[in-house]
Amino acid sequence: MSFKVRIGVNPISWVNDDLPSLGAETLLETALSEGAAIGYEGFELGQKFPSDPAVLRATLDAHHLVCVSGWYSGRLAVLTVGQTDAQAIDSEIARCASHMEKLKHNNVDVLVYGESAGSVQGQIDTPVNHRPCFVSQELWQSYARRLDGFGAHLIETYGIRLAYHHHMGTYVESPNDIDRLMALTDPAKVFLLFDTGHAYFGGAHQPLELLHKHIHRVAHVHCKDVRASVIDKAHNESWSFLDSVLNGAFTVPGDGDVDFSPILRALKNAGYGGWLVVEAEQDPAVAPSQAYAQKGYDTLRRIISTLN
Repeated sequence: MSFKVRIGVNPISWVNDDLPSLGAETLLETALSEGAAIGYEGFELGQKFPSDPAVLRATLDAHHLVCVSGWYSGRLAVLTVGQTDAQAIDSEIARCASHMEKLKHNNVDVLVYGESAGSVQGQIDTPVNHRPCFVSQELWQSYARRLDGFGAHLIETYGIRLAYHHHMGTYVESPNDIDRLMALTDPAKVFLLFDTGHAYFGGAHQPLELLHKHIHRVAHVHCKDVRASVIDKAHNESWSFLDSVLNGAFTVPGDGDVDFSPILRALKNAGYGGWLVVEAEQDPAVAPSQAYAQKGYDTLRRIISTLN
């Protein structure tokens, strides 16, 4: 059985959406040209990409690239006063419409859903361990119901699956959080974006073990390496997520402490056939974008070649 996956990249290697000063001077044209020259087949979206669906497609076509997916900042974790689950889902459906039309026009099949309600990921002065948490099973269950409803709408309306991105500083960060979310949501409506770096940072120091538990829910993969010593320091000194990024917590595959060979082998054995996206929040002044993007691509390509 061959391992038929595509290697994409997130533009955060060139321009950081959470810390816009990192790579602010870099043109979109530079990122696309360098990514295409390396061999990447597609890009996830970022702040410098065109918002118009047709212009986006033409921009990527000019570099023989495709749109992989795009982050969506969901707000389903917290209800406003008096709001029902159904009203929250309807509000999210209305809020996401233009983004979803853009993805559909560009033949995307998964949405990167990141929960932004209550998130501290963008607060540089807030320790990441001050993240929000659901304090009861009832809150977990109601959140799962809302995700199921929203995920069902995305599939029925756009043919696009909700790939839930567990992320530092949010309600779903730790292995236990991921376990609960997967147990409570409908596997036909809510899927998992497995991020190796956030898994490690969130407490899964053996990301492969977490992947094995939920591998048949995986619809999208972010290949992010970590510098374990920096992450240890981030936890011990109560850094914010952004301070962790600035201090080099993440890097590209092949440059850190995650072993990607068994992870890719497990994905192959499970029949995964989606995207492997190199994503590493770093300061391009410290970790030059093209060189590190090349290293990440070469690492994944080399492992894939051994599996085919």
